[in-house]
Amino acid sequence: MEISMRSREQARHLLEFIDASPSPWHAVETTADHLRHAGFVALRENERWQLAAGGRYFVVRGGASIIAFVVGRGNLDTCGFRLVGAHTDSPGLRIKPKALQVGDGLLGLGVEVYGGPLLATFADRDLSLAGRVAVRDGDGVAMRLVHFAEPLLRLPNLAIHMNREVNENGLKFNKQTELPLLLGLAGDSPADDGRFHSLLATQLEVAPADILSWELAVCDTQPGAFWGAGQEFIADSQLDNLASCHAGLIALLGAESPATTNVCAFFDHEEVGSESATGAGGSFIADVLRRVAAHGVRDDEGYRCALARSFFISADMAHAYHPNFPAAYEPAHRVAVNGGPVLKINANQRYSTGAESAARFIRLCEKAGVPCQQYAHRSDLGCGSTIGPLVAAGLGVASVDVGSPMWAMHSIRESAGVLDHGYMIAALTAAFSE
Repeated sequence: MEISMRSREQARHLLEFIDASPSPWHAVETTADHLRHAGFVALRENERWQLAAGGRYFVVRGGASIIAFVVGRGNLDTCGFRLVGAHTDSPGLRIKPKALQVGDGLLGLGVEVYGGPLLATFADRDLSLAGRVAVRDGDGVAMRLVHFAEPLLRLPNLAIHMNREVNENGLKFNKQTELPLLLGLAGDSPADDGRFHSLLATQLEVAPADILSWELAVCDTQPGAFWGAGQEFIADSQLDNLASCHAGLIALLGAESPATTNVCAFFDHEEVGSESATGAGGSFIADVLRRVAAHGVRDDEGYRCALARSFFISADMAHAYHPNFPAAYEPAHRVAVNGGPVLKINANQRYSTGAESAARFIRLCEKAGVPCQQYAHRSDLGCGSTIGPLVAAGLGVASVDVGSPMWAMHSIRESAGVLDHGYMIAALTAAFSE
């Protein structure tokens, strides 16, 4: 398989993006850094906006959701919005508020399962922590990002001598009693959170008493890598769905300034249902679009006209065919890694794709010169969903669900194709260039 230097560079940039983004809050900060470097202006929701045609802006809500947009040079009510949506969160483990556990001479951290991770993949990995911490700041509170780059935690497997049927029955964990992560030796540590507060305080260079609360995710310390006989694959954590965020970001930055207003919206909490102030089920996207429209149309009817002329692409990774498990797939809809972007279709509206929106995305792929595949789930298996149906219903816009093919979705170490990332960037760039 011929893989160009450009494709490899795009994939390498993706891995660097993910490795700089060990939590949703870091992912938003990494995205914001790229936007600032490209000349985008940061806006605040609690301040009035002054927007100009051709202007480039972004706004963050809750630290883990971000919307960036380029104001179109045409009339908004006749040109509409071109929107790409993705999510910043990934399934995994989150640290509980009263985290430290002391017993049997060891320190552990209590965790809560976030979303639907493949829990067995967290065993015997070099794990660490990343997220944000609330600290005292004078009379107020400051939110600080934190990331322990070195291995800090571990979930050791139970030896096969005590779990003889593990290879037949699979590795299973009781989420309350068997998932606490080992942190270190207890020594004379008290049975409270003082030592964990001290650990965070040292990393943040604040006093332990100034640590007020946190949102911390367990993360892998192994960097992303190319693999395969021809180095045609990539492996990393959080490909679902930071690969889609990165593709949307690069497409937004690379598209020529069009008549339409181009928007990238990256939401938190997709893996747990999206029903939050920072999730796709909240008001964030509608609030931003209304404020953009206030600078481009005269009245609410103009805004409604703009929505009716808009197109939303929900970008979330897709299931690639796994040759070791053929019975898990719908036989006529096997998706190949490095085979191009995937249209995701479900009659029960788990995906937002319809015939017209599917055809529109196929034409975009043709325009970009990239292949396009179609995915349907087995009829006797429950199908996952995305932000697509939520945003489509909330805004009333035409919508399509797409994604790059991948293996091991929701593992702590996922895999995808080098070519597919460049294909997705090209397709989304075509959408922003309409």
